[in-house]
Amino acid sequence: METGAITQGVDVAQVVLYMFWAFFAGVIYYLVRENHREGYPLDNGQERGPVQIGWPVPDPKTYKLEDGRVITIPDLNRPDGDYSFAPSHAWLGAPLEPVGDPLLSGMGPGAWAAREDICEKDPHGDLKIVPLRAAPQHSVAHQDHDPRGLSVYGADHQEAGTVKDLWVDRMEMMFRYIEVDLASGKSVLLPITFASISKHNIQVDAILSTQFDKVPALRNPEQITRLEEEKICAFYGAGTLYATPERQEPLV
Repeated sequence: METGAITQGVDVAQVVLYMFWAFFAGVIYYLVRENHREGYPLDNGQERGPVQIGWPVPDPKTYKLEDGRVITIPDLNRPDGDYSFAPSHAWLGAPLEPVGDPLLSGMGPGAWAAREDICEKDPHGDLKIVPLRAAPQHSVAHQDHDPRGLSVYGADHQEAGTVKDLWVDRMEMMFRYIEVDLASGKSVLLPITFASISKHNIQVDAILSTQFDKVPALRNPEQITRLEEEKICAFYGAGTLYATPERQEPLV
């Protein structure tokens, strides 16, 4: 037998190759299992339809968060969001259609995840996103135009309200939201990425001026939770498709 041979039909290189295959298969199985740790069970959107738990299901693992809370993942009984849509047909995989107000249905461009209803904080325990009135150490750069007091217009080019304040992300050092005072007396947040800011006004193409009143409100006017951020951004995202019936039609 040659050097490295164990028997006439098996040698060391062959054994090492088989060991590598077994190891690699184990790595793939481990990664697939860990990939099912969050986001499951999956709901197909049909009432009393089959629920996929994500086999292979990983063993529950307990995590202690920095704020002292303890969570166990996967949690097969985790609460899901309150969405409003239904399949357009009875068969599995049929397109989903919004039920009720499409801007608040939680589907398509307005989809949102059921994040924790708590405020995000910085490493020092302070609120991450706050209005400028609560963060006097921050301000608009002197070379930029301060939008506070400007009128806000919707996609119908009608005035929806005026800018009351700006909300700053103190960790990323950037403005996240524009607070808008509406004629109804309600204040709502506008994600700054949906706003076209000029020296004279702010234009929002995502929704109509009459739809600002339906923007999800904050529980506390001085702070915003992760779940509230999801719902507010989703509302404007939904407007890009559902603000008018024409937006849901083909371009040709």
